[in-house]
Amino acid sequence: MAILKLKPACKDYIWGGHRLVEEYHKEYKGNVLAETWELSCHKDGPSVIANGKDAGKTLAEYISCYGKEILGENCRRFQEFPILIKFIDAKDNLSIQVHPNNGYALKNEGQYGKTEMWYVMDCAENAFLYYGFSKEIDKEEFAKRIKENTLLEVLNAVPVQKGDVLFIEAGTIHAIGKDILIAEIQQNSNVTYRVYDYGRVGKDGKQRDLHIEKALAVTSRVPLMKSKSAVPHIASCDYFTVDKIMLDGGRMGKLCGKIGLDSFESILILEGSGTIENDGETVKFQKGDSLFLPAGSGDYEISGNCEALITSIRSKQNPMRIGIDIGGTKVKIGIVDEKQKIVAKTEIEMEKISAVEMIDKIANRVLELLEEQEISIDTCNGVGIGCAGMIDSKEGIVLYSNNLEWENIEVEKEIEKKLPIPVYLANDADCAALGEAVAGAARHCKNSISLTLGTGVGGGIILDGKIFHGGLSGGSELGHTVLVADGEPCTCGRKGCLEAYVSANALVRQAIKAAKEDKDSMINDLCKYEYDYIDSKIVFKAAKQGDKTAMLVVNQYIHYLSEGISNMVNTFRPEVVTLNGGVSGQGEYLTEKVQKEVEKLCFGGKHAKIPRILISELGNDAGMIGAANLV
Repeated sequence: MAILKLKPACKDYIWGGHRLVEEYHKEYKGNVLAETWELSCHKDGPSVIANGKDAGKTLAEYISCYGKEILGENCRRFQEFPILIKFIDAKDNLSIQVHPNNGYALKNEGQYGKTEMWYVMDCAENAFLYYGFSKEIDKEEFAKRIKENTLLEVLNAVPVQKGDVLFIEAGTIHAIGKDILIAEIQQNSNVTYRVYDYGRVGKDGKQRDLHIEKALAVTSRVPLMKSKSAVPHIASCDYFTVDKIMLDGGRMGKLCGKIGLDSFESILILEGSGTIENDGETVKFQKGDSLFLPAGSGDYEISGNCEALITSIRSKQNPMRIGIDIGGTKVKIGIVDEKQKIVAKTEIEMEKISAVEMIDKIANRVLELLEEQEISIDTCNGVGIGCAGMIDSKEGIVLYSNNLEWENIEVEKEIEKKLPIPVYLANDADCAALGEAVAGAARHCKNSISLTLGTGVGGGIILDGKIFHGGLSGGSELGHTVLVADGEPCTCGRKGCLEAYVSANALVRQAIKAAKEDKDSMINDLCKYEYDYIDSKIVFKAAKQGDKTAMLVVNQYIHYLSEGISNMVNTFRPEVVTLNGGVSGQGEYLTEKVQKEVEKLCFGGKHAKIPRILISELGNDAGMIGAANLV
């Protein structure tokens, strides 16, 4: 790992001064330097590495080169680099402005909103800034005061001094006053809605744009309550945590820290100078420097006489995850909490439209569900998707799905167009297996197999608590292992697959064939008087009532299923095999018979440990919960 010293992007906004050049050693030739973006991967102003073998790369290029792991586990929930850190030199008043929240900004601007904090590094004797309203006003008064230029009369003017900290949540109207020098830590966004700008003109000689309608839509118009304490930090929220350190060069001249795998650390030097050591490397720093240490850097030591802000990313509080289960006929969508409970769910029908159109429809339904439940998308760590077919989980692509008729569909990229949080993709049967492993019938086991007996046969393998993907893309396809050479044709194009014998469709096919040969079979009577068509329930019902033809069909089905499970047990030796899908609705009637046959068929017989055959506890929710646990 390396201690990176960063060179900032520089901004010459009209209200800026020159102190960042004169006092903070910024390399800049212009007359006005309003802001320096010290830690930034934003396209509008990326910071650049200034030292070491990676000098000259942007921070974004460095992360791309070494992998997002260097940002830490707590950053996995962010699709992009999470924060932006600035120095701000306000020689003149900044415009009165407001930032939208994530939901509004994503919908209207295509990027995140902005919550931020200010640390006052220095200011003039009577300096002040605007922070919220002094009294509650309605939307009509807000609009009227903007139009009549009387807005300042109802803003909360806050006197400031060096060392003050203000936390500005999205929706808070605010403005930095003149003669204030600030360090700002914010979400990685450049969305600002100006409300009032003192009638100033830009470089083009025209008054700068205002964003009145958008500001009216996002601004909180009530006075701010006192912020909750962030002790022991000077600021802490889901987007960043900020601590201040002060070393005097004497008794308090050293600070030891440790950077684990949870988050990177940014160190912003406000005053003084010193050195930082990490993993045998020593880097000198001075006032105005910005340092970046990747996650996993380990122990470090700061020495000197200095003041600095240290920023990291904490774990999210009460996180949600979105689980999507894309099947042959329906798409199930659930919002899953950290206790593996589905707090809300919905489903939509699969339609005969293009894959891209269907994915867009799924994403829109996710957004609608979040809105209906009043859950902000930024409370979600990510989206997990289980999809029928052969999956390239690494690239997020459905390589081939015979049931969906999808081929080489970039599901992750398409979903991310509407849901700008991390997206993960796996086979739907793998997700069902994972769901049972984390919250269902196999939750006390490290090794399990799950079979979904529905339209097709899906199979998922969990080894040592993780989905077994194998060495190549595509994952396991237990339903397409051959049970009978040159047997019944399968939808995959082969013959004799397990799916051709133990899917619900296969059971119905065999029942129809048998019932045609036996006109007196109860299967025919049940269809005539109780049902409009044959399904697996009819076949089992007739068997339970003693119909010989149905019993023969069911017993043959159970034998095929037991043979298939025995092959899997002989290969993987799981502790539990769970059954899901429509046929699993037969419960113990099914599992007791299969258990007895598997005990006879497995290699080693009574000398081997035979897994328990259990019905899924999560039922149709297994795929959603498992998909959510991809995140």
